Amino acid sequence: MNLTVKGKHLDVGDALRTYVGEQLVAVTEKYFSNPIDATVLFAHEAHLYRTDISVRIGRGILLQSSAEATDIYPCFDTAAEKLGKRLRRYKRRLRDHHMNGAIAAAAEAENLPARQYVIEAEAGIDEDEDLSTEPVIVAEMDTTIETMSVAEAVMRMDLAELPALMFRSGAHGGLNMIYRRPDGHVGWIDPKGSN
Repeated sequence: MNLTVKGKHLDVGDALRTYVGEQLVAVTEKYFSNPIDATVLFAHEAHLYRTDISVRIGRGILLQSSAEATDIYPCFDTAAEKLGKRLRRYKRRLRDHHMNGAIAAAAEAENLPARQYVIEAEAGIDEDEDLSTEPVIVAEMDTTIETMSVAEAVMRMDLAELPALMFRSGAHGGLNMIYRRPDGHVGWIDPKGSN
């Protein structure tokens, strides 16, 4: 596994890098023999440390986890524990996805190319500010809208800690969207479902 450990507003030493490598290997290799890569970002703000972990374990499968704590090692341990729990919850489906590479390659041929934009959040609106100004696009990148079932979309949204996920329905080929509701449940928008 290709591992990248970075620090924001702090220096990440060799002891922490070694600890992170050993722990991530232990968590991921319980379920997958060869994860592709992992990135761990440590940030220090005021009195809290924040750890963000991203691990790619297969084609299109991204796991993300984050945690905050007053000490850096427990912060990482909490984020890694969340990652392990998600892997354990979805291990059977992830293994099936990993083993069915030919099926995944066929589904990839049905994926839609798309553009993804990140738009800067509005700060406060001044009275002197022109309200007709366009929002600033911070990032623009190519992506794909994958074809999958609703269950697989929910799994991927949970694994990556995403607030929403757009996908192409394997049942009818139309665009669908799932999202995390404020009450914790998952909402599903299916424009073709009313037919």
